[in-house]
Amino acid sequence: MENADYIIDMGPGAGQNGGHVIASGTLKDILNNTNSITGQYLSKKKVIPYFKKNKTFDQWIKITGARENNLRNIDAQIPLNALTCITGVSGSGKSSLINNTLYKYAINKLNNINWIHNKCTSISGLEHIDKILLIDQSPIGRTPLSNPATYIGLFTYIRSWFAGLPLSKTRGYNISRFSFNSKGGRCETCKGDGQIKIEMHFLPDVHVKCEQCKGKRYNKETLEITYKGKSIADVLNMTVDQAYEFFIDLPLIKEKLDSLRSIGMGYIKIGQTSNTLSGGEAQRIKLSRELSKRATGKTLYILDEPTTGLHLADINNLLYVLHTLCDLGNTIIVIEHNLHVIKTAEYIIDMGPNGGDEGGRIIATGTPQEIIENPQSITGQYLKQYLQV
Repeated sequence: MENADYIIDMGPGAGQNGGHVIASGTLKDILNNTNSITGQYLSKKKVIPYFKKNKTFDQWIKITGARENNLRNIDAQIPLNALTCITGVSGSGKSSLINNTLYKYAINKLNNINWIHNKCTSISGLEHIDKILLIDQSPIGRTPLSNPATYIGLFTYIRSWFAGLPLSKTRGYNISRFSFNSKGGRCETCKGDGQIKIEMHFLPDVHVKCEQCKGKRYNKETLEITYKGKSIADVLNMTVDQAYEFFIDLPLIKEKLDSLRSIGMGYIKIGQTSNTLSGGEAQRIKLSRELSKRATGKTLYILDEPTTGLHLADINNLLYVLHTLCDLGNTIIVIEHNLHVIKTAEYIIDMGPNGGDEGGRIIATGTPQEIIENPQSITGQYLKQYLQV
């Protein structure tokens, strides 16, 4: 953005809270526009905090003899109960070390699969982990019509509440009546999808709104059950923020919604289909589901460039979630180029020195401060200015 000739800044928020041009002009114009959140971050009036914790690391995951792709038979140590960033230029071996070595080895080990990783001598420390999750930007749910409410377990509580309303009890409706996957309460024309898929043969399939239920997914009798004047279809059409206010007196529902709000997802509709969510949104919803679960403090989370497509304000929300998960005792590994994220890491493994055949080595390890003091680290040279802010 700082190198752009002209900037158009959209907002002020996302989803229904956006859609306006907030500022436009040169970099100087954006920096001087008090309505532009982008300008506030670029001018450093708003900054991403450090999340300093001054931890001492007692337990480690130790990778020995990693030689996947361009890795040079390297050894690496990753602290448990910490946020570690894997850095380095493109092709330096970051994904080979974490996704292709650690993740593949650990997922088989934790699932008691007798699998030999012939590109790694050994990995120790996994006895401190009971679950490993690769949080990527793939769509949520099993079908394109999955939605945030079903994915994070929120919809079960909402269906239960509607099933407990007086009119539901009078009619003998139970919780399955309010499922759009079961016969009885759903619209049978679209089978509860709210849409009809039209196969286009040589072109991508098209989804059009169901004429019978008008996209509401349920039949007329089910929609007659209302709470505060709203049917379950109306609730699914609410944004997270709207639903939070609507269910403010119902703790179980409110808690699930709060996990979405805490990562800046208040603007999405809780019944929004997964095929309309961006990769970044899908990734944050997956993190929200983890936040809303009962923590064991022994989960290893791996994220590969989670800031792709995110605004600095969104990155701030993402970092809050990652550090919250760490504070619960979990371990986070992030493969990342974004220096705003790297500066908040508790530990860094910097790979390089270059990509391809000239990479595959560990150049520097330690805290952000230790990385910038290492003259061999290219990452450290760029990181220095971010730690001085």
